[in-house]
Amino acid sequence: MNKQMKMPLDTFIGLIGLFLVWECLYYVVAHPVIPNPIKTIYLFIQLFPVLLPHIFSSLFRILSAILISILIGVPLGIWIGASKWANKLLSPLLYLIYPIPKVAFLPVFMLLFGLGDASKISLVVWIIVFQLILSVRDGIKQIDPSYYQVLRMMHASKWQTFIYLLYPAILPQIISGLRVCIGIAVASLFFAENYATQYGLGYYIMNAWSVIDYPQMFCGILALCLLGFLLFKLIDLLERFLTPWNKSA
Repeated sequence: MNKQMKMPLDTFIGLIGLFLVWECLYYVVAHPVIPNPIKTIYLFIQLFPVLLPHIFSSLFRILSAILISILIGVPLGIWIGASKWANKLLSPLLYLIYPIPKVAFLPVFMLLFGLGDASKISLVVWIIVFQLILSVRDGIKQIDPSYYQVLRMMHASKWQTFIYLLYPAILPQIISGLRVCIGIAVASLFFAENYATQYGLGYYIMNAWSVIDYPQMFCGILALCLLGFLLFKLIDLLERFLTPWNKSA
């Protein structure tokens, strides 16, 4: 079986396993909060046009936050990893800020940026940018110093050093960091979308929960799972395209 056939098969087996676990919970728990899987999937198909605006709203916020985090985190990570004094100055600051539960800053961002998308995107950026900075920094620090010496002997410019040494070193770290960031971004966005919005999967799920409509609530959860799954697959495709030298891709 070739790799192209194996990937969809693995996904299919995972979906079957998830369905079986859901089916078992439905019969074991025997509570309305866990609806019938088959009926819920059928309802999800019926409600998909209704769910689409919520999916697109959440997708826009997540992709915007990830793009902004890359634009901020990658240059900062390269600078901290390549400069000894920047590492000494900023790494302790990162270690102090990184463990803070940053969802507590949502009211601050809402006061600064209003009740629209800007405050929610800013919160997600604030949560995931540190992961990218540390991933890139660690990728730079893992480079063997002898590689720099070889490039200096060949009179390589700073741009050539970046293209032929730094770029291949940090790109797998960025991909790895993005995988972690997607899970964190989806979780934090779910929290942020519970406030001052009418679109987004977080809003849809909590609204269904508030009116005790558990099947619709699970439809929102399924849509959130689908969104996360598609984002992870997108990262896999980027990894194969951008890092062909990486065997794990």
